[in-house]
Amino acid sequence: MAVPLLRHEFETTSSLADAFRVDSISELREDHVFEVLNFLGERPLHTVFMASLIRDNGLVSPQNRGSFYACRNAHGSLEGVALLGHATVIEARTSASISAFARMARNCRNAHLIRGDRDTMTRFWNEYANLGEEPQRVCSEFLLKLEGDLPAVEPVDLRQAALEDLNNVLPINASMALEEGGVSPLQRDPSGFRQRTTRRIIQGRVWVWVRDDRLIFKADVVGNTPQVTYLEGIYVNPEERRKGYGLRGLTQLSSILMTSSQAICLTVNEQNEKAAAMYEKAGYRLHSHYETIYLS
Repeated sequence: MAVPLLRHEFETTSSLADAFRVDSISELREDHVFEVLNFLGERPLHTVFMASLIRDNGLVSPQNRGSFYACRNAHGSLEGVALLGHATVIEARTSASISAFARMARNCRNAHLIRGDRDTMTRFWNEYANLGEEPQRVCSEFLLKLEGDLPAVEPVDLRQAALEDLNNVLPINASMALEEGGVSPLQRDPSGFRQRTTRRIIQGRVWVWVRDDRLIFKADVVGNTPQVTYLEGIYVNPEERRKGYGLRGLTQLSSILMTSSQAICLTVNEQNEKAAAMYEKAGYRLHSHYETIYLS
């Protein structure tokens, strides 16, 4: 199981102290939840992952696989919030806060990926990387948002996954992670990966369509707030593709989720033209450009 990121896992450097006031960056505590959620709520599509973690686990929890930090201006107002850990994600409103988080993130021991909108990632990487350092992989992605009416499709037997579906879901999610990031979580952290997937199923955030004991369609709700639901891991059985099953499954899921959330979004690799075309048919439109940087 991955070791959660804690305060002592950062090294205080003189360059950081010289460049930024010591009190400008601090680790967030549980009594900051209301302030942080209000800040993240100003851009809900971009911050749904962090906001959902906080709603589920609080600001301080091993389940976050990292620590939340705040960057404040001279008046004490938030300029940025960052989750620094296995998945490093930041919401920063100023160049100074992006730079501050990037310098701190250099000393994160368990960082696997960094993700955000393209402009932020460009600034972040310029501060984060040492001279000549290259990431293991960079995935350019479209952030898509559901807009307009859903298409009329024949419904499917979509349901929330049960624990008996775990052994079908695990290898699929691991394979998708390997394809995108180059590392299989079943090899890197099998126990932790199984625990996290089990928890997501118990939370009712994995949806499946099973027919004749075969998994036809699957999708994971990775982030969920009243403002936005964020989907990942959308899968169609390779033997059942080009039959419209992905469109039917996603459309039905979108219809269900829209009853409890104001918007739905997902990301797709820019090179995955077939998936992008299916999402467009399902009513998803380009919102912004994203990048996921996988670290060596």
